[in-house]
Amino acid sequence: MEKIFKLKENGTNVKTEIIAGVTTFLAMAYILAVNPSILSAAGMDPNAIFAATAVSAAFATLIMAFYANYPVVLASGMGLNAYFAYTVVPQLAEQGITNPWQVALTAILVEGIIFIILSIFKFRETLVNKVPQNLKYGISAGIGLFITIVGLKGAGVITTDAYYDGKAVQSSTLVKLGDVGSAPVVLALVGILIVATLWHYRVKGSILIGILATWVLGIIAQLCGWYQGASLIPDFANYSVFGPVQNMATETFFKFDFGYVAQHALNFAVIVFAFLFVDLFDTVGTLIGVAQEGNLLNEKGELPRVGRALMSDALGTCLGACLGTSTVTSYVESTTGVAEGGRTGLTALTSAILFILAIPLYPIFLAIPSFATAPALVFVGLLMIKNVTKMDFDSDIADTVGGFVAIIFMPFAYSIATGIMFGILTWVILKIVTGKIKEIHPIMWVAFALFAVRIVTMICGVSS
Repeated sequence: MEKIFKLKENGTNVKTEIIAGVTTFLAMAYILAVNPSILSAAGMDPNAIFAATAVSAAFATLIMAFYANYPVVLASGMGLNAYFAYTVVPQLAEQGITNPWQVALTAILVEGIIFIILSIFKFRETLVNKVPQNLKYGISAGIGLFITIVGLKGAGVITTDAYYDGKAVQSSTLVKLGDVGSAPVVLALVGILIVATLWHYRVKGSILIGILATWVLGIIAQLCGWYQGASLIPDFANYSVFGPVQNMATETFFKFDFGYVAQHALNFAVIVFAFLFVDLFDTVGTLIGVAQEGNLLNEKGELPRVGRALMSDALGTCLGACLGTSTVTSYVESTTGVAEGGRTGLTALTSAILFILAIPLYPIFLAIPSFATAPALVFVGLLMIKNVTKMDFDSDIADTVGGFVAIIFMPFAYSIATGIMFGILTWVILKIVTGKIKEIHPIMWVAFALFAVRIVTMICGVSS
């Protein structure tokens, strides 16, 4: 252990690292319940998604452990999975694509390959540094709002305000409060309070405990006859230890649609760019946050071996696409393990092993309903939206308005990609109008051109 992870050099020991690894896993194990719930909305098999989520998380985290030697754990990213299921797949379905999720997986594979190339040429860090800070914070905060609305909608806390008056469908507002007397709504709201309370008292794994507590309350409600939905009790009738892995092998493994790429190159490029852009900031931001928490930055304020950490993320994304899950990225919950003293890859190794051991418990994770995972989505949304406090609203007008536009368009247009698109378009246009065109980096011109073409196709009525 000492030779591989350099424990003494990093001021830690095996016991501390293992405890830190368990803590990180508890803090982010909710993804095993949330990801199948979200991606199954795209028409994918939840059992296969569960296995793909666990295996890809373990694989990417093992690379991070042995190649980069950082206490950072990776898994299918929140926000990116929502964009996959609620934006990309519906848009592709409108075009008549039979299995739109296969196109989305293809985009993620291409994204991962691009990230590998960018990591090799050390271009990824440069790309991130040239995007305005306010826009970065705005994108992160906007994703937080988007995730929140997805969680509340899934639990029925908010619904579309539509009714039939006998002649046509009518509505007075865009959204409205759901039935506050229904079991899912009440239990979701209680779950949010449980997570918040546990977080206040710094209970390890508070988000996961909140999910499980809400689920148990749901089972009680079901046994009492209050909850009338699908059964919340795990079904072990046809249990197979590696059942999800078998499902993954037949349902989602290497299910790509390269035919769509050849016929709709521009639309596919937009999808890939959106995945690329969001994952880019998510990963780098997380690495910097974890490094600051664990005092891992060098005297220049740089993160040593950052290229290896980014390569771990890129390889994990490629494998995740091959297995059948959304983009794999570094998790900010890794800071919980760092707070427990984790400083090396041994922390990540511990978490990776736990992801593998979780696979035989799939009936439990898959029985967890959307109203039980809603508290996790809402609370992660809270953690992400706090980035808005870092924004400078009194600086350059392009930075201010660009970041704000990114924030509001994501939840209100119900699309992460739309928020990114209008945020960048607004920033570039305002830079031009205010005579600061020299401040626009070439990479921002590339993004502007791509999104401008996308806007033109929308105006002309070309399908998404």
